[in-house]
Amino acid sequence: MRRLPFDEAIASAALLLMTLIPLVEIALRPLHNMGIANAPMIVQHLGLVLAMAGAVLAERGNHLTSLGNSFASARNPAVRHAANLFAKGSAAVLCGMLAEASWQFVASEMDAGRLLAYGLPVWTIQALMPVGFVVLGVKLGSRCASGLALRIVLGVALTAAGYAFARHFDGAELPLAPFAIGLVLALLAGAPIFAVLGGLALALFWSEGQPLASVPLSHYQITVNPSLPALPLFTLAGLIFARSGAAVRLGALFTASFGGGAIGSSIAAALLCSFFTAFTGGSGVTILALGGLLLPLLKDAGLPEKRGISLVTSASALGVLLAPSVPLIMYAIIARVPINTMFLAGVLPALVMVFFLLTVGGYLRRDGIAQVERPKADFTAARKAAWAARWEILAPVVAIGSLASGLATPTESAALTAAYALLTQSIAHRELDGPLLRRCLADCAQVIGGVMLILGMALGLTNYLVDAGIPDAAVEWVQGALPNRFAFLVALNVFLFAAGALMEIYAAIVVLVPLLLPVAVSYGIDPVHFGVIFLAVMEMGFLCPPAGMNIFFASAMFGKPIREVAASVLPALAAIFLGALAISALPWLATGLPGWVMGG
Repeated sequence: MRRLPFDEAIASAALLLMTLIPLVEIALRPLHNMGIANAPMIVQHLGLVLAMAGAVLAERGNHLTSLGNSFASARNPAVRHAANLFAKGSAAVLCGMLAEASWQFVASEMDAGRLLAYGLPVWTIQALMPVGFVVLGVKLGSRCASGLALRIVLGVALTAAGYAFARHFDGAELPLAPFAIGLVLALLAGAPIFAVLGGLALALFWSEGQPLASVPLSHYQITVNPSLPALPLFTLAGLIFARSGAAVRLGALFTASFGGGAIGSSIAAALLCSFFTAFTGGSGVTILALGGLLLPLLKDAGLPEKRGISLVTSASALGVLLAPSVPLIMYAIIARVPINTMFLAGVLPALVMVFFLLTVGGYLRRDGIAQVERPKADFTAARKAAWAARWEILAPVVAIGSLASGLATPTESAALTAAYALLTQSIAHRELDGPLLRRCLADCAQVIGGVMLILGMALGLTNYLVDAGIPDAAVEWVQGALPNRFAFLVALNVFLFAAGALMEIYAAIVVLVPLLLPVAVSYGIDPVHFGVIFLAVMEMGFLCPPAGMNIFFASAMFGKPIREVAASVLPALAAIFLGALAISALPWLATGLPGWVMGG
């Protein structure tokens, strides 16, 4: 077997240890004073290892998130080349700056002398931040040239320039405007979002003459958050299900349950896509995993191809509200709401959104449907399909039941789910072998690494805004501009729709939630209700360029022009927006189930 690259090996090892350690703790819990010393902190710091190694792995695969349609995708080759040089060069310089700021943070931690476990100093793990940013800077800078020697020299030089600049001016007060202009140009040229967000956070702290170590401190705080290990572990479980035959078995179950006609197939496709997105953590993964399976089924049922593509593309965005969705967990962490409360809060609103999508979106219309004879719902066939998919059906019970019952913490519940997916797909179905597991681990590391970089940099920006008193000013301004709760809810939905089209959902959660939640609370809106509204409207962002990646995934999956896919989902956008307004107007949809299950 070919030896793993260092970044993939480190990230995969971190993921496996994050799965194994909580399972060991669950097994040893009945034996008091037994177990792994400081296990929760070890798992949390493995999240930092995964974040940095995964980010390097994502860069190698060219999967670091950028703006999307930018100058880097211009038709003119000269414009594309110039944009690529500026974007990658700027990102390398910014990584150098972040590396220097991170080293200052690590140096302060070395003086503190904290221990993680078994005599291991905490700073040895934190040192992965400056090392990771240096590696990212060199790799990004090397993409500005051809020829190995020139690539290495350029990558090192650009990163070193950023490091030297930050070191020289750390603590100095520098003007904000030149930084802001350069960062906007870098973003438009196609620079990774994390570099631009990190650069903006550095620029804001520079403008106040404050220490730059505040930015890597924020990155460290979010990556070692006690609830954060649930994100990669649930994502790993979803990817294992997506890469195995789970999609086929679930598809057969839904088809048998709802029938093979146009109406039944549409309902089955919407529910299946929503369920899969909740587990995989990414609607794009759902399109890639289920698109090739569902579109032929929908066409065979008589649906026009355009409507089938639109349904799969838009329904894949609806799983955000269902447990154990990564954005749902992320909101709970940022808003400091119990994760199990958010899991329960999303159930009814998710069903409402599916209802609005199918009815208002027009996917249940009979016009344009070819008249073909298709099997109706069959209880006997559904029972057989349910037995074949029994391990997949039980996955939500493992994920949600272990958490809601109090038998496991969020991290332990996620570890149980990941182990359950691994064991059932490798032993019960014999579909998960070594190469496929390696691919799942690598894909998970790339997704989480890229997301965590964005979250860390966005949190640094948010912390500056909070320190500057922006949320308090926003509360005062909004209350003066919007006289009542109803007007605020309408304005909130419109604003979040625009934000979802322009911002990646994880960055939006970290940047906007701390700013908007205090405003919502000032109008008497429950944080749980606000979170459901926030995520429901953000679902539209998946369908709107430039941040709406669903249309790009669907374009690649189905071989259709982006413009055609974007036009096909317009009815879905209207339906999702109306569904979000309904959820906004009826708070009990979000708060009723948690209140009933958890006794208020």
